[in-house]
Amino acid sequence: MGSNQVTAKSHNIRSILKALLYHQQISRVELAKFTSLTPATISNLVNELLSQGLVRENGIEMVISPRVGRPRMTVELIQDARFAVGVHIGIGEYQIVITNLLANIIFSTTRKFEVCSPAEIIIQEIVTQIDNLIVQSGITKTLIVGIGVGASGLVNVETGVNINAPNLCWNHIPIRELIHQGTGLPVIVDNNVRLMCLAEAMFGEGKTANVMAFVYARVGVGAGLFVSGKLFRGMAAGAGEIGHSIMIPDGGEKCSCGNYGCLETLVSQKAIIRSAKHLAEANPAGILAQKFDDCQTSEMDCVFSAAKDGDEEVLQMFAEKARYFGIALANLINILNPNLIVLGGILGQGEEYFLPEIKKVVKDYSFSHLGDQVKICVSGFGQKTGVIGASALALSTYFYNLSEIPEQEKSF
Repeated sequence: MGSNQVTAKSHNIRSILKALLYHQQISRVELAKFTSLTPATISNLVNELLSQGLVRENGIEMVISPRVGRPRMTVELIQDARFAVGVHIGIGEYQIVITNLLANIIFSTTRKFEVCSPAEIIIQEIVTQIDNLIVQSGITKTLIVGIGVGASGLVNVETGVNINAPNLCWNHIPIRELIHQGTGLPVIVDNNVRLMCLAEAMFGEGKTANVMAFVYARVGVGAGLFVSGKLFRGMAAGAGEIGHSIMIPDGGEKCSCGNYGCLETLVSQKAIIRSAKHLAEANPAGILAQKFDDCQTSEMDCVFSAAKDGDEEVLQMFAEKARYFGIALANLINILNPNLIVLGGILGQGEEYFLPEIKKVVKDYSFSHLGDQVKICVSGFGQKTGVIGASALALSTYFYNLSEIPEQEKSF
């Protein structure tokens, strides 16, 4: 009976915290309405959260009624009452942030590393940088609810093991165990693109979406899916591998996954640069060839620069790549029927070149005008989407969704 009471209390606290997350300032009466809890339960739990320094009451909300309005204090989260660490492990680079309860970045660091370096060495570097960042921030470690990690490739969320990350040459790496042992903090690990989706669902474009997809393209192409308030991982945590949708079954290029004609072979950053180099070789006096000759940044940036300067061949190539993306998204819409798709990576970086064609193709190829009902936009978090998503995972697991983790791991 005692255990059931604890579970019910954790569930009720979670409901209140989620309401405060999505509604910012809200009265106790409205909290009761949104959570379906009794006024007495709301009063008791809000008082407990007040005593723990997690929420505060301030501001006056006038309630309009046939009678004279009665003033009510509004309840709101104290944003800096607790913090989370987010780690995004990309291809050759990792980012670490400390955020508050609304995923606002307080401190951050970014480090490069050699692709295919031994995973244990990179993880140890990450542990050292986490400790350094905490010391730099001056935040007491007891106020940090946990660490969220976004890793490339296939991840077992229950064990925290990075099962396979081909682009990093990593296999069966116990990321959770290594970082927990090094920091002493609770750690949870998931696929990095899936966490980009979580960032948008909790703190970005998807806060009001019931079904959404986040599609990311750079070294690889992947999607995160958010359905009815939860990340959708699939039976073996492999949901969202849109980059391995077969687009050209006969005669397509071989993909890193072993199949031929995958979407990733057509539209990834590598595929775009390869196509661009063919264009430059065919027209050595053209804008693109000159950009490559004078390139002081990344090759992808030089391709975008050529497009910006009006290189028609590059613009046509981008339109072709966008068409493949549009077809893949139309198939996704026909299967998932989302109300929102958010784009990131090179799709966000090159929004003006990709988005119009993607929307047109989606409209043309979606079943029964389903595509007309989907909002398609780019992420507002830019290159921080993944690391904000990693922090969101820690916040969701160890703060907002208290009943989903063991009792001893709860922050309060």
